[in-house]
Amino acid sequence: MSDFERFIHTFFNLEVAARYWPDILSGLGVTAGIGLLVAVSGLALGVALAVLRAMQIRPLSLLIIAFADILRALPPLVLMIIFFFAFPLIGMPMNAFTTVWLTLTLVLAAYAEESMWGGILALPRGQSEAARSTGLTWWQTMTAVILPQAFRIAVPPLTNRVIAISKNVALGSVVALSEVLNNAQSASSLSANPTPLTMAAFAYLLLFLPVMLAARRLERRWQWKV
Repeated sequence: MSDFERFIHTFFNLEVAARYWPDILSGLGVTAGIGLLVAVSGLALGVALAVLRAMQIRPLSLLIIAFADILRALPPLVLMIIFFFAFPLIGMPMNAFTTVWLTLTLVLAAYAEESMWGGILALPRGQSEAARSTGLTWWQTMTAVILPQAFRIAVPPLTNRVIAISKNVALGSVVALSEVLNNAQSASSLSANPTPLTMAAFAYLLLFLPVMLAARRLERRWQWKV
C-alpha cells in the first residue's frame, strides 16, 4: 500500500463513513439546532441589556457591566461544568441540551451587549436630542432612531462573535451532549479510524461556511450606511 493509499484508508475510509454517517448527521442536527437557538436568544438578551443600560439607572448599569465582564472573562467550559454538575446540588438539575444552550446564550449576550453599547455610544448625542425635540418618547427614539443605527455599527463584531460562540457547542461533549464532534469522537474510538473526525470537519464547513458568507455579505451591504 502506497503512502497516498494509506492516507485515504486512514482519513477517508468509505466503509467507516458508510457505517457512521447517520451518527454524524444526527450530531450535526443537534449542533445546528443549538447554534440557532443560541444566536437568537443571545442576541435578543444582549440587545435588551444594552437598552436597559442606556436608561442610565446607575445600579442597573453596574449590574449589567458586571454581568458582561464576568461572562466574557469566564471560559464557557467552566460555566457548563458549573451548570451541569453544581446546580443539581442546589435543586436545579439541567440536562445537557439546556446546559449548553444556557451557557452559550449568556456568553453571547455579554458580548452582544458590549457591541450594541459601543454602537449606541458611537452615535452623535444630537441625534437623540433631535428625535426627542420632535415629540418622540425615549422608547420611540431608542427603537426607531438609535437601535437601527447602532445595530449596523455592531454588525461586524456581532457576526464574528455569533459564529465563534456557536462553534463552542462542541464543548457540550463534556456534559455528554450528542453533538457532531462528540459523535465523531465516539465513532472514531469504536472504529479505530479517524474518518468520522474528517466527516465532522466537513459537517462544520457545511454548517458554518454559508453563515460566514452571509455575514460577510451583510457587512458589505451595510458598510456604506454607517
